[in-house]
Amino acid sequence: MKVIAAVKRVVDYNVKVRVKSDQTGVDIGNVKMSINPFDEIAVEAATRMKEAGIASEVVAVSCGTTQSQETLRTALAIGADRAVLVDTDAELQPLAVAKLLKAVVDKEQPDLVILGKQAIDDDAGQTGQLLAALLDWPQATFASHIEVSEGWATVTREVDGGQEVISLKLPAIVTTDLRLNEPRYVTLPNIMKAKKKPLDVLTAAALNVDPSPRLKTLRVEEPAARKPGVIVPDVAALLAKLKSRTAPPHSCM
Repeated sequence: MKVIAAVKRVVDYNVKVRVKSDQTGVDIGNVKMSINPFDEIAVEAATRMKEAGIASEVVAVSCGTTQSQETLRTALAIGADRAVLVDTDAELQPLAVAKLLKAVVDKEQPDLVILGKQAIDDDAGQTGQLLAALLDWPQATFASHIEVSEGWATVTREVDGGQEVISLKLPAIVTTDLRLNEPRYVTLPNIMKAKKKPLDVLTAAALNVDPSPRLKTLRVEEPAARKPGVIVPDVAALLAKLKSRTAPPHSCM
């Protein structure tokens, strides 16, 4: 069974992002970039499938600039066998990424595509669903547990009311949630091994996909500063503060 794990290069989650002075976007100059945490979980899940003898090959795929090769090398160090970069300088939005991934899937013919439920930079949470629609494949989103056996995947999903267990006939799309696993620490020997693993570079033109953005960002602003909290001496003072707040108006019928 071949598994594709899609990964994205994002600003590291420990970095406090800054908005550019002209409000055209987020300043990523001289900022640490890392693999999207949800995608790292996806690579770990695919690697564990291979270690368990369920998967025969794990292919890491990323769409973006040449710098995304660093992200793919991280995926290779975790345990992916080889990597594919779709090299493009276009501003990639979820639909464009889904189209590029579909082209790679058509080329690679995997049995399972696994990716993070969302990227921490745009929080769109759309790529997996769009890819499933374009491929007309079954999908399971927000996965916290995955079992694969005899051409079927049984996935436990995180839903608002708790958990939901569904079965998917492969090939299928799965997006990962935080509870699925804890990615392993990438050791120096594995980083060195990753440098020798194959990494193929494709272009959007070669895949016959136009990644041009369909939406235009007009302005990016930092969220308004939160008002400072008030320290109260005891519970009675807290209750008095809460009671003194102006109640929202109620509509009458």
